[in-house]
Amino acid sequence: MMVEGFQVARLIPVSGIANAAEAEMRATSALLSVLTIVRDLSSAVTAPLGASTARKATVEAFIETRFKLGDSGAVVRPDGLIQVTYGSSTWRALVEVKTGDNQLEAEQVNNYLAVAREQGIDAVITLSNEIAVGAAHPCEGVRVRANSRVQLAHYSWTEILAFAVRAKVHRGVDDPEQAWILGELIRYLEHSASGAMSFDDMGGYWTAVRDGAREGTLRKAGDDVRDIVQRWEQLMRFASLKLGSDIGVDVQHVVPRTQNDPKARHSHLTDSLVAAGALDGVLRIPGAAGNVAVTADIRARRVTVSADVAAPLDRGNKARATWLIRQLGADAPTALVIEAWPRHARQPITATLAQVREDASVLVDPDKRDTLRFRLVLRSEMGQSRKDGGRSPGFIHSVMAPLRTFYRDVLQQITAWSPPAPRSRGVAEPTELKREPIEDEEELDEAIVAARDDVTGRTGDQRLLAREPGLHRDDEIDDASDSEGDPMWEEDRPVDEIGSDDLVAAPSEALVLAEGTDLEGELASGPEEGR
Repeated sequence: MMVEGFQVARLIPVSGIANAAEAEMRATSALLSVLTIVRDLSSAVTAPLGASTARKATVEAFIETRFKLGDSGAVVRPDGLIQVTYGSSTWRALVEVKTGDNQLEAEQVNNYLAVAREQGIDAVITLSNEIAVGAAHPCEGVRVRANSRVQLAHYSWTEILAFAVRAKVHRGVDDPEQAWILGELIRYLEHSASGAMSFDDMGGYWTAVRDGAREGTLRKAGDDVRDIVQRWEQLMRFASLKLGSDIGVDVQHVVPRTQNDPKARHSHLTDSLVAAGALDGVLRIPGAAGNVAVTADIRARRVTVSADVAAPLDRGNKARATWLIRQLGADAPTALVIEAWPRHARQPITATLAQVREDASVLVDPDKRDTLRFRLVLRSEMGQSRKDGGRSPGFIHSVMAPLRTFYRDVLQQITAWSPPAPRSRGVAEPTELKREPIEDEEELDEAIVAARDDVTGRTGDQRLLAREPGLHRDDEIDDASDSEGDPMWEEDRPVDEIGSDDLVAAPSEALVLAEGTDLEGELASGPEEGR
């Protein structure tokens, strides 16, 4: 008989969470307790901030901590404290946690930094659903001195979840009990009641910016443009975390060198959004055949995901296209477009996946220029809503869905081409030459030929070619001058037309004497005066 209404007992239950404060306390206690047990997770969180990476380090965690702040005597209450001890070294960090829509407060974080400086604590860690962009902290107004010995780090719940999934699913945890505990934390954080939400909202300015981009009415200095640019960068960071969690590697959101500075990057996105109504980003996936470029064209209501793949250089253009198509499986999207870029081309040769499968020559350049790279392009309709999960498709989902499809069904299938290893030139064993005394002219010729063959075989020097016995130099020149296409004999000139520079630069040129030229006199007299 099947019994209904029962629930499996869980280490970290999601039932009974009455309000946001309780969700925050439960998430804090659950995470910190797992950090003390699962070393793979605690190392991922604390090691970048200077804590010991030793497997046998002792990790302790405490909640409901209280500290007095300076001369004021005010009491501050961080949500937790982490301590990592190994040998004589001890590392500590204060922890502040927010869940749901709650945001970090600059005053709180600044107070914790002050306490850390006074108490000799090494770092302050903040946790919330806010996603940091680059090295900037998501909480505006936080003051950290450049020479401060206290480090400030921020992790989003999405990043903590990505750490946990990579440790358990992709790398593996040796201890089965630790693996089960880590799985319980993953299950808890993935539940909507935990307060650890995904990035699913483009904010209150989304509708105005979406419509303004189509109408061309956006202003660079507007708060709405600034907010959407910031959220797009957060979306790219979120996409890298989710994709990295799916495939088990550290996916990075990368920018060109000219945009390394956050202000330059913000300026580029602002100009692009105002002028063209488009936002762009690039993800680098370790081991993939190329970086993934993502572009949201708000005016055209289109999301484009693409990747450039270098073409193999050891075959013809049609064979290069065939090399690419054979790697794409049956699950590759039918909407996939392939662009072939010949050398020095300003425009690519474009064809659909179906067309190339039917005839790979459609990607061959009519001018027979070499194809250097292919661009794989997947385009899809852009979602209009600011949030996911509504009746109409959300913008964030319309970016994430084709990105995951493109990597899984297209880029993941392709192995990047690499040139073959250089071939080693074989070294022939020296030939044992005849050591008996030479008795006649025939044996002399044979000995000379054998010696030349031995030198040619060991050094590859083709200048010492074996000659037929009795062949004179004049006969050799006459025979060789008749051969076509040999660069040694392409130009025959009388000796009186060849200067000393020609002899130095081209010693292999044949000297053909003009009729009636006295060679001995020519050589003995030397160059004429004034020549």
